[in-house]
Amino acid sequence: MPQSILEVIALDAADARAAEAGGADRIELVVDMRRQGLTPPVATFAAVRAAVDLPVRVMLRAEDGYALSDPGALVEAATGLRAAGADEFVLGFLDARAAVDLAAVEAVLCAIEGCRWTFHRALDHTADRPAARRALAELPGLDCVLTAGSPATVEEGLATLTAEAASPPRVLAGGGLRRHHLAPLLAAGVDAFHTGSAVRPGGRWDAPVDAALVEAWRAALP
Repeated sequence: MPQSILEVIALDAADARAAEAGGADRIELVVDMRRQGLTPPVATFAAVRAAVDLPVRVMLRAEDGYALSDPGALVEAATGLRAAGADEFVLGFLDARAAVDLAAVEAVLCAIEGCRWTFHRALDHTADRPAARRALAELPGLDCVLTAGSPATVEEGLATLTAEAASPPRVLAGGGLRRHHLAPLLAAGVDAFHTGSAVRPGGRWDAPVDAALVEAWRAALP
């Protein structure tokens, strides 16, 4: 069995099937990558869930940026997805001071109680990264943090990712991740990786996930 995790962004059931065929370990399901990935409709989740046997982490994010302007609406969306069978999620919110918005996070966690979840790249935009990581480590169900180590990409954040590899929460490296980053990240102890455009022809979001590209990524990991 693989020792590492390869998570692939899927926008629909066809993407999810290609990711599974290529050997992905998990799906992150989103829609609208022009806005950095938003919550999918229940029907999209249901189609993906029916199409693959992989774990599916569903994005809970209603708007650009990392603020949560309408907690009630997102809680309603999370409740609907949970009722449809979703049991893994991705979320993360910051307040006006660019700190983790614990009230917003905890409001959504109430709707997905008992589920595992990822705190997404909001971490890379916090004003105090160490304080944010300490706050996250206390949250129930959190098992990884999706991060590039910088507000830009893994290329700029590589030193941060390697420094954080041994400290909880678990690092899920992603955000401009490329295969040449894998060796230094693996050497530092990072064992979870997230990719999206890199497994699509030409790196284009309007191109579907390519199973052969996923297979190449999986082959590069232990």
